[in-house]
Amino acid sequence: MTTRRSWFLVGFAVVALLVAGAVSYLASASPDGLDSTTLRGCTVVETAAGEELTGDCIAQNAGEHHLADAPLADYAVAGNDSLSGIAGILGATATFAVAGGLFWLIARSNRRI
Repeated sequence: MTTRRSWFLVGFAVVALLVAGAVSYLASASPDGLDSTTLRGCTVVETAAGEELTGDCIAQNAGEHHLADAPLADYAVAGNDSLSGIAGILGATATFAVAGGLFWLIARSNRRI
């Protein structure tokens, strides 16, 4: 690998990790466009059991996601919202690892041809 390419990759990784760590703290807990659209036609009512939807909307058919209890769910680490920057850094690192591994495998398989 050339020195210039190495410096680019290291610089890219550092900037991406800084952005992931800083921007993760700006993630909103408020509904985004998709959530707002699926809630159109319903009203959220607080009950003793939690939030309940009344009316007719798409979100009434929604269930809990099967990864809702995952360690990095909801921009948090193990449910701790104050660690959203760490969750961003861990997510970016995992993405780099998976992408790097795939690129390495692809490059390795192309050498054999």
